[in-house]
Amino acid sequence: MKVFFMLYQYDKFLGSTPIRFEYNLTYNGKEYVMDDQVKELFGAVITAIGTILSAIASIPTQSTRITDLYKGLDIVGNTLQGSGNAIQADAQSPSLEKLGNEIQAIGNSTVVAGLILKVEEETEEKLVITGNLLQALGGGVALAEEVEDPTASGQIYNIYGNLLQSTGNSLQAIGGSINLKEKRESESGSSGDVIIFTGSWIQAVGSVISIFGALPEESKRGVPSP
Repeated sequence: MKVFFMLYQYDKFLGSTPIRFEYNLTYNGKEYVMDDQVKELFGAVITAIGTILSAIASIPTQSTRITDLYKGLDIVGNTLQGSGNAIQADAQSPSLEKLGNEIQAIGNSTVVAGLILKVEEETEEKLVITGNLLQALGGGVALAEEVEDPTASGQIYNIYGNLLQSTGNSLQAIGGSINLKEKRESESGSSGDVIIFTGSWIQAVGSVISIFGALPEESKRGVPSP
């Protein structure tokens, strides 16, 4: 018995009609179409998994071997985050929240580009810093819409989640900037590692909290407010 998600349809029409994606859940040989609410929840879970992997990759280490392992883990983590944010954006109607998720997906793509492209170390770090700043911006844009109606079902989780994620990404960008400045001055360039580590885990906690905001209405009943 296997459970897996598959992107199975892609339609693109001329004119102003947007690209449309549909997702199927294949379970025990039967296919079930994912509605927008389930799709958004699926994207939130994928994003949370990605942020946790990236947070693990932020653990400071002096071992070159472990550093290489963490880099690969960070690439996977940011790829999952970007995919999750894109899936969430695809499930949402035009809004600041949708725009915020799209900006975060772009930020994750920028981080991945910095990690996988064969560029100078300074350029790599600049791309990672820029990617984190874009993610922080995206979280802030999404938060701007959610605070307009904080009493909506599950909205309090989205507010806390996006606030923590935006804060975490900002700290990662600050930590990266500190390291970059030190390296330019021919120093070790690791003073910001603790800030990056702290920001990564704050972001991870925020992404997990956001899952509750994406739960279907029926599932939110009986869930205590944080």
